[in-house]
This record gives sequence, C-alpha cells and structure tokens, in this order.
Amino acid sequence: METLLSKIGISNIILGCFIFLSGLGFPEEVESLGINYGQVGNNLPPPDEVLNLLKLFKLTKARIYDTNPQVLTAFANSNVELIVTVDNQMLSTLMDPQQALQWVGTHIRPYFPATKITGIAVGNEIFTGDDTTLVTYLVPTMVSIHAALVKLGLDQFIHVSTPNSLAVLEVSYPPSAASFQSEINEIMPQFLQFLATTKAPFWINAYPYFAYKDDPNRVSLDYVLFNPNSGMIDPNTKLHYDNMLYAQVDAVIFSMAKMGYEGIEVMVSETGWPSKGDPDETGATAENAAIYNQNLLRRQLENEGTPLRPNKRLEIYVFALFNEDMKPGPTSERNYGLLQPDGTMAYNVGLSPLSSSSSSSASISLTSNANQVKQRGHQSLPCSVFLYLLFFQVFMRRRI
Repeated sequence: METLLSKIGISNIILGCFIFLSGLGFPEEVESLGINYGQVGNNLPPPDEVLNLLKLFKLTKARIYDTNPQVLTAFANSNVELIVTVDNQMLSTLMDPQQALQWVGTHIRPYFPATKITGIAVGNEIFTGDDTTLVTYLVPTMVSIHAALVKLGLDQFIHVSTPNSLAVLEVSYPPSAASFQSEINEIMPQFLQFLATTKAPFWINAYPYFAYKDDPNRVSLDYVLFNPNSGMIDPNTKLHYDNMLYAQVDAVIFSMAKMGYEGIEVMVSETGWPSKGDPDETGATAENAAIYNQNLLRRQLENEGTPLRPNKRLEIYVFALFNEDMKPGPTSERNYGLLQPDGTMAYNVGLSPLSSSSSSSASISLTSNANQVKQRGHQSLPCSVFLYLLFFQVFMRRRI
C-alpha cells in the first residue's frame, strides 16, 4: 500500500509539473533561475525523485541548507548546479585552516565533480542573527574554506559566500541612498574585500512580502507583486523601478559602492511569497503567492537585469520547492513552497485547475498578463496530459 501511495504521490508531482510548464511556456532551461530545496519536512520525496522533479521543471540550479550526503549522491551526474551550506554553529570550528581542510575533504571533494557543487554558503544571515559572536567568525571561516579549496584545486569551480538578510541595510529607500547597518561597518569591508578578491557574489535574501506585511496601507501590493503599476523613480539617479525586488537588489549595490566596491555581483539567494499565514500576516495568500512567483518566473525567462545593471542578468533562487511542515515559527514559515510535502501543488500558479489536498488550491484569477499565460496553458494542456500519461506508464513500470 505504501508503495502504491508513493506512486500516486509522484504521479501528482509529474502531472503538476507538466501543467506548470505548459502554462508558463518554458521553452528551455532558465539559466538565471534556481530553487531552494529545504528538507525540514517529515514526508518529503527522496532526493532522487526530487532530482527528477527539477528536471521536469527544467531547473538546473538548486541550493540546500546542509551537505546531506544523500542529496549530493543523488545529484551526481546530473546537470544541476548545487550550492551547499555550512551550519552557523560550525563557523567557530572551521575558522581553523586544518579543520576547514578536513571539512572540505570530507563534505565536498568526494562528491565533486560528479555532483556539480558550485558554491558554499557559510552560515545563513550571520550579520543580522542573534548570536553576534558569529559575526567575528564569518570572514576567517570563509578565508579558511577558500584556502582549503585552493589547496585541493577546487577554487576555480566553487565560490564561497554567505546569504544575507536585507536587514544588513540601515537604509534601503531610495536605492541610491542605501547604506549598511552602522554596527557592521567595521567588518563589512573585510567581507566585501574577500568577495572582490575571490570573485564571489554577494548573496541577499530579499522578500518584498515582508515590506507589504508590515505596512500594507503604504506599500503598493502591485509594486511588490511585479504587477503593472506606476512604480517609483529614484530622485537621485532618476532610475525607474516597477517592482520592489529590483529596488532592494540595487540598494545593496549602492551600499557596496559607498564602501568602494562597485564590481561585485549581487545574487538573490532567497525570495518568495507564502501561500498561507496567521491572521496578522497580511497578504499571505495563495493568490498573491501565485502572482508573485509567476511574474518572477516570467521576468527570469526574459533574463532581466535591474535598472542599475540592466545588461547584467539577475540570478535568483526561489524559496522554496516544498512547504516544510516541520519548520518552527508563524504559519507562513511552513507555506513558502510551490509543492506540498506529499508532492501535490500547494497552489495553482495561475494555471489550469489542479487536483489538490486543499480547497484553497482552486484556480486563481490573476491580472490580464497572467491570464494570457493561463490561456496558453489551456491550449497546450492536451499535449501535456498525453506526455504525462506516456511518462507515467514508463515511470510505473520502473517502480514495480
């Protein structure tokens, strides 16, 4: 019975993916788009099935929050580039060059190059975390890990950085007036110098959702959802912004420039929108999540840059692949995923109606632009269903 249920669950994933791809019209891989693959759930699909899911989505970049050997092994000999993570509590240990060398030799080298590890995230949101002692460990740990990569001949393939909360900025609006928090002004130049020397990106976790949730009366919902709107013009640069995410990214670029670092790439290591929240989490709905992610994906297909760097494709990692039902905190924390832990769609991303475990996953009416995409999904749905049935037959035979 468990085997049968597993087959049914995976079939739901496959059908959802075909419909998803039909509606968005993914003609090819989106080089600048990645997905955050969290694993804080009690019934997530095994890593090899997640890899098949990424292939169906035509996603070739993923980020995990550890160095899970099952994931690293499953992703071997695939075309998926993987960012792995060093836990915050490991920083004090890996400051030691010998410990860092041992860690890289144990957690990275055995899997590379079969598994395309392209980045190591040293901790997560260290600069704005509660444990301020970790801030002093961060740059030395990054230096030690990079030195280990150099010693093992891996530094040309794997970069070292750390994801930062947008709270590292003391001022973020308008973008040209942005600056880093004064408390980290002493350590930030050391961090930026490391990124500049090793040609690693500045990773930012940027969530326009939080700005809207905190002040829905003043923050335009259309502006944060990438919907058509009048936007804002930076009074100093005269650059026009039609969405908050790009403004947040450019705020980071301006902040770095004020410290003398203008050439560092900025990559969005996390962004997303929750499909469900507590009563005080304004805007956390399936409809808003669908609109945000669909509009974001459309812009990624166009390889857009920000107003400050229009010719530089912005690399973005969507948060997240799954709803993770074991995450602590408010309800929204467990509802950022495109998929439920059992593989059903968490909500309809502006596409044809899907079967789901919740009535809240019904078809959603979006803006006119989204409806055009939705119509394309209906037109191509028969072909997708045919492909699904063909794939499902092969898949079932392999699992019997």
